[in-house]
Amino acid sequence: MAAYRTYTAVCSRHVLLATVVVLLLLSACRHVDPPTPYNIPIPPGFPTHLNIPADNPMTEEGVALGRMLFEDPHLCGYQGTNPDSLMSCATCHVRAHNYDIGTDNPRFPDGVACGRTTGIATRHNVMPLMNLVFNQEGYFWNGSVNAQNPNPQMRTIEDVVRMAIVAPDEMCGTEAAAVAAIRADSRYPEMFMKAFGSEGITMERIQKAIAQYVRSLVSANAKFDRYLQGKEQLTPQELHGYVLFTTEEGADCFHCHGSDGSPLFTTNLFYNNGLDAAFTDDYDRFGYTGDLMDRGAYRAPSLRNVAVSAPYMHDGRFKTLDEVLTFYNEGLQYSPCVSPLMHKVQEGGRHLSPSELADLKAFLETLTDEEFLEK
Repeated sequence: MAAYRTYTAVCSRHVLLATVVVLLLLSACRHVDPPTPYNIPIPPGFPTHLNIPADNPMTEEGVALGRMLFEDPHLCGYQGTNPDSLMSCATCHVRAHNYDIGTDNPRFPDGVACGRTTGIATRHNVMPLMNLVFNQEGYFWNGSVNAQNPNPQMRTIEDVVRMAIVAPDEMCGTEAAAVAAIRADSRYPEMFMKAFGSEGITMERIQKAIAQYVRSLVSANAKFDRYLQGKEQLTPQELHGYVLFTTEEGADCFHCHGSDGSPLFTTNLFYNNGLDAAFTDDYDRFGYTGDLMDRGAYRAPSLRNVAVSAPYMHDGRFKTLDEVLTFYNEGLQYSPCVSPLMHKVQEGGRHLSPSELADLKAFLETLTDEEFLEK
């Protein structure tokens, strides 16, 4: 009898083991549909050369996962609920503000920083994130993140994601803490499965998903776009503002904000625009290139959605669009490094009339893409 019980127990263990093995095999053989390719819409007149790394192709599932991660306040690595210790990409890159920070953001002390609990100010003002897939000139205000950077961790948007998570003046987290916080959320394994073919959650995959989402942010449906397509008319004031924008005799904006005629409204290049006469910032273009003539030079940001992209300039010193226009009109400062495109720097500015400034502002407001800001 005892032998029979022993025999039965051994058989039961074998059956259990076999069942576990079968379940594991079935799990390993689980069918996963390949992710759906995501097609970047290329609006009329936009560049057709897209900045997408070969090892991170765009997919519908990757973009959806990236958006969720972008907006997840636990990305900083904190797993609690204290709002003062939570921070996501969307904390500082606010959709309604053109993925800029906005002057009404509580994480915006002194117009510059969005640090969480460290009290350390960011080096520069937040930059908008739209249309980055068309940018071949590098990222950040000084362009230091680019394909030619000798540091392999400073070349792509994927690298920017990691940098934002660990930087003490941004999320101030660690890679391990960020991965652990995302793993703790039961919603994610299935999303990672759909985007990458397995449930594994790693920092590399987090970076890739968020980068896919950022590349999907294309803004091209402003009133001015519809005007170019013959779908809408500009007012006489807006049309006169456009003439001022595109002529050297007028406001002369077009050299830095679209001299190639593209509707990106930026060359994505770097200029000293006469903002200061002396320079103390080590993270200007000179800080990356070492060229003394790059002192005080920063990227010319796109003017798309500029009316909602406050604060302005690399240090966020201007809180309104009117302040920016006043600066270019009467506040330019000469230095040996000033861009030769600042034709009126010796005169302190363009000296447009109040009505001309109003017309220029009216044109700039036609670059606001409400659909993009709300989706």
